Amino acid sequence: MKRYIILAITFLVSFVSIAQDKNKEISVLLEKVISDKTVAGVVAGYSVEGKIIGQSSAGYANKKTKKKFELDTKLRMGSIAKPMTALATMQLVEQHLIDLDASIQTYIPDYPIHPKTQITVRHLLSHTSGISGYKDGRESNTTVNYPTLYDALSLFKDRDLLFDPGTQYSYTTYGYTLLGAVIEKVSGKAFEEYMQQNIWNKAEMTNTGVEKFGVKMNNQSELYSRNNGKGKAKIAKENNLSNRIPAGGFYTTLGDMLKFGNAVLNNVFVKESTLNLMRQHHSLEKENNAYGFGWFLYGSKPNEGSIIGHPGGQTGNTSFLFIVPSKKAVSVILANTSRAQSSIDPIANTLLNLSLANSKNE
Repeated sequence: MKRYIILAITFLVSFVSIAQDKNKEISVLLEKVISDKTVAGVVAGYSVEGKIIGQSSAGYANKKTKKKFELDTKLRMGSIAKPMTALATMQLVEQHLIDLDASIQTYIPDYPIHPKTQITVRHLLSHTSGISGYKDGRESNTTVNYPTLYDALSLFKDRDLLFDPGTQYSYTTYGYTLLGAVIEKVSGKAFEEYMQQNIWNKAEMTNTGVEKFGVKMNNQSELYSRNNGKGKAKIAKENNLSNRIPAGGFYTTLGDMLKFGNAVLNNVFVKESTLNLMRQHHSLEKENNAYGFGWFLYGSKPNEGSIIGHPGGQTGNTSFLFIVPSKKAVSVILANTSRAQSSIDPIANTLLNLSLANSKNE
């Protein structure tokens, strides 16, 4: 018995040592961008087969008070919200409550009718609707509050489309705001309630939700930004996300994002066949890093979509999520500083490679 206890202790010490090595590996990457002062605070990690292999945080959640950025610090996720909203939509498609090719007027009867082709759910999911993005920086950084998603539609619904729906690709946040309104209409639930019950609860994500303008949470990071992507990270003015909640209005933590990625891999939200449909190229003219339904598709043909993911970038956030279904690997990086892609994207790619390397060793 004593021999088995010694072996167990030896294995445990070895496992802890390996985990510490992986954490250190990530820590070195993160400390570099903190020392460069291009990012105020950052957290990153990756998992394989549902097991967290490495994770670390660096920098500050609040530079003024010297509050450290921890593994469980809450911060914005940016456009990583889009895959969540897409999955919520596809749940309702599976239930035959939403038809991918039905016009938006089927669900929101007073939505403006366009002279030619009407916008469909398929167009919204794949950014082929022709709906434009933010008119300018002031609109992106607004403090205006929209009480409901339906109210938020007034911001863009009467604008001219960029092109006839289904003929081109143009990435747009507002298309996903419209999707959120469709989800509300079809489900009979407020968007936040639907997401809580059908996405976050299902993945046991206890630290993810809709950000409320002016409402401070415990363990929440401050917002930082770089001036035009240059210089040091400086405190940023809070903006109101109520015009884009389904597209980029959520807060989260590293742990919750890893849970989300693994829930995707384990078909917690939708059937495998539905996820496969979401991983198909639906974005027409965008051949490199194509877009499916809520996912950017990484990998050249014929392996397009072998890696799926989404970046995020908004006031107080630069982020990246990668998921590799064949390897059951998930990697995530979240920073509390906007316009920091030049610092964060290389680390995101390194994390992806680390997760793939470790999947080979599993």
